[in-house]
Amino acid sequence: MMPRAGFLRDVIADLRIAASFVTIVPVASSKPVEDGAVARATWALPVAGLVVGLAGGAVYAVASKLGLTPTTAALLALGTTIFITGALHEDGLADTADGLGGGRTRERKLEIMRDSRIGTYGGCALLLSLGLRWSALAAIVSPWAVMLALCAAHAAARAGVPAF
Repeated sequence: MMPRAGFLRDVIADLRIAASFVTIVPVASSKPVEDGAVARATWALPVAGLVVGLAGGAVYAVASKLGLTPTTAALLALGTTIFITGALHEDGLADTADGLGGGRTRERKLEIMRDSRIGTYGGCALLLSLGLRWSALAAIVSPWAVMLALCAAHAAARAGVPAF
């Protein structure tokens, strides 16, 4: 009996670590994380992504049920996922675009990426990324299909992390 309780406790701890790593949801334990715990919890990152997708899909479904247009529902769903993740991916995309577009040398590119300000390349990359995601979700229309698409996208986006 005891090994099962320990296993379940480890699974819950991993899920909490993964969720706190990729979202702003306050689920982490107040005690410090042990050495290697984040690496051990990487298996749970796609599960945390699934939860992010479920939240966005739920917002889309509620918005649709309230009679909002697919474009409005898609924008609200996208905003929900961005909020829950703390815009982590958008920040990384903007930094990367600014560095790759604005720097000539490796050192300058890295310097630009570390700068917290957003530049033209970052702004354009965000505009394109958000526009493409928004229009793709709006084109799906069906709340269940949007839910599945968001769950699949957010889980898959985090599934490769354990390989690194």
